[in-house]
Amino acid sequence: MPQCRQCSAQFEITDEDRKFYEKMKVPEPTLCPRCRKQRRMVWGNTTNLYKRKCDITGEDIISRHAADVPFRVCSQKYWNSDEYDGIEYGRDYDFSRPFFEQFQELLEAVPHPCLMRAIEFDINSDYTNHAGKNKNCYMIFDSDFNEDCYYSFSVNKSKNCVDNYRIKECELCHECIDCVRCHSLKYSQYCENCSESAFLKNCIGCKRCFMCSNMNNKEYCIYNQQFDQKTYENLMNSLSAHSEIIKYFEDWKEFKLRYPQKYIHGFHNENVSGDYLVNCKNATKCFDSMELWDCKYVSGAFGSAKDCMDCDQSAEDAELLYENIFMAYNINNCRFCTSCVSESHDLTYCHYCFYSSDLFGCAGLKRKKFCILNKQYSEEEYKKMVPKIIEQMKDPSVNSGYSAWGEFPPYHLSPFAYNESLAQEFFPLTKEEALEQGFKWRDPDKKEYLPATMQIPDDSLEADDSILEGLFACEDCGRNYKIVEQELRFYKDQKVTLPKKCFYCRHKKRFDLRNKRDLYDRTCDKCQAEILTTYDPKQPEIVYCEKCYLESLH
Repeated sequence: MPQCRQCSAQFEITDEDRKFYEKMKVPEPTLCPRCRKQRRMVWGNTTNLYKRKCDITGEDIISRHAADVPFRVCSQKYWNSDEYDGIEYGRDYDFSRPFFEQFQELLEAVPHPCLMRAIEFDINSDYTNHAGKNKNCYMIFDSDFNEDCYYSFSVNKSKNCVDNYRIKECELCHECIDCVRCHSLKYSQYCENCSESAFLKNCIGCKRCFMCSNMNNKEYCIYNQQFDQKTYENLMNSLSAHSEIIKYFEDWKEFKLRYPQKYIHGFHNENVSGDYLVNCKNATKCFDSMELWDCKYVSGAFGSAKDCMDCDQSAEDAELLYENIFMAYNINNCRFCTSCVSESHDLTYCHYCFYSSDLFGCAGLKRKKFCILNKQYSEEEYKKMVPKIIEQMKDPSVNSGYSAWGEFPPYHLSPFAYNESLAQEFFPLTKEEALEQGFKWRDPDKKEYLPATMQIPDDSLEADDSILEGLFACEDCGRNYKIVEQELRFYKDQKVTLPKKCFYCRHKKRFDLRNKRDLYDRTCDKCQAEILTTYDPKQPEIVYCEKCYLESLH
C-alpha cells in the first residue's frame, strides 16, 4: 500500500479507484484520504464574516474575506455585472516557471466576490454565505430556500427556525440537529415529523413529548413513559430559564445512553459506508450526503452526484468530479477546482468560474471557453497547450523536486487562514500546530472582545426591548454578540432561553453532538453482526445493526 507523503500513514488504492483515475486522466494520489480532505477544506470559509470596503467601488460590504487579505475583494453586485470580465486579467503561460506560482499570481490579481450567495434571488439576507434563495434570514450558512431563519448551518426549505444544524422542511424549531419535517421542536436530534416537543432523539411522528428516545407515533410521553397533558405543559413552560435548561441537558445526556443507536444515520441506502446518508447507492466512505451513486470519499453532497471521488460540498447534478470543493448546479468532468458552479464542465485547476467550460488554471471567469490563466485561446490552440502544461507540471526540475500534476492546489494558495476554514472544524489544530505545518492563521480581532454592557437574564420572559441595545460577551470564548429584534421575538414566543454564548460557540456545541467522520469496525451489541460505524468502540452508546435497531423501537 502507498504511504501518505504528508502524514506517513498507509492507505489503500483499489482496482476500482485506478479505473476512476484512468477515466479522469489523473495519476494516483500521493496523500491519504484524510490529508486530501484537509487540504481541500482549507479552501472553504462558510461561517466567518467581516465588514470591509469593496476594493473596486469603495462601498461597505459583508465579506468572507478580512480587510487585510493580499488580494482584491469586490461586491457580488459588481462581480455579477457586465462591468466585470475576468478575461482582462489573462496572461501568457511561462513554461520556465511552476504552474502553481503563476496560478497564485492570477488569484492575487483577480477580484474575489465577497460572498457565495444568490443575490439575484435573496431578499433581505445579506449576512449569509454559501446560501441562496433565502428571505429575511440572518447568519445562516450552507442553506437554501428558507424564510425568517437565524444562526444556523445547513437549513433548507425551513421557516422561523433559530439555532439549528442540518434540518430540512422544519418550522419554529430551535436547537435541533439532523431533523426533517418537524414543527415547534426544541433541543432534539435525528427526528422526523415530530412537533411541540423537546429533548427527543431518534423519534418519528411524536407529538407533545418530552425527554424521549427511540419512539414512534407517541403523544404526551415523558422519559419514554405515558403522562397527562398538564404534566407535559408544566415541563414545557420551564424551558425559558437557563438554570432549568442546564439541568435538562444533563438529564438528556444520560438518558440517551439507555437506548440503542443505529450503526448508521440514514435510510433508503444500498451498499454504502459512512454516515448521514439518504437515498445513496454504492457510496464508499461518504458523509452528510444524499442521492449519491458510485461515489467515494464524498461529503456534503445534496441533489444527485454520480461517479465522483474526493469531493466536498457539491449539489444538484454533479458527475465525474475529482478533488473538488464547492461545486454545484449541473457540473461535470472537473478536476482540482474550487467554487465553480452553474452549468460548467471540463474545468481543471479553476477557482470561482461560472457557466464556463474547457478552462485550465483560471479564476473569476463567467461564460468563457478555451482559456488558460484567463487568457483566451482558440479551441485548437487550447487543445495543444493543455497537454504541454501537464507535461511541464510533471517535471520535478520545474516544480521544486516533485510532480505537481494531479495534486490539489497547495495550502498557501488558499484565500483563507486555517482557523477560518472548514478544515478547523473537522481537523482542529492549535495556532502553533497550524503554523508548524505551513498553514496561515488569523488571530482574533480584539475589537470583538470588549466588556459586556449588559447580562442575559436567566429567564427569557424577563427580557424587554432594552436588551436589543446591549453588547454581550460569550460565556465560553468572550467574543461579543448582540440580540436582534426578530431573534428576541422568537425566544419569547417559543419560551426558550436567550443565548449566553456567541453563534460560533453555539454552532460548535451542535457540531460536537454529531459523530465525527471516522469509521470503526465493531460488532452489533445485540446480535454480534459485524458493522462499520462512526461510533467509536470507546464511546458509551449501545450500537445495533439496522435489523436489531428496528426491532428495538417502541
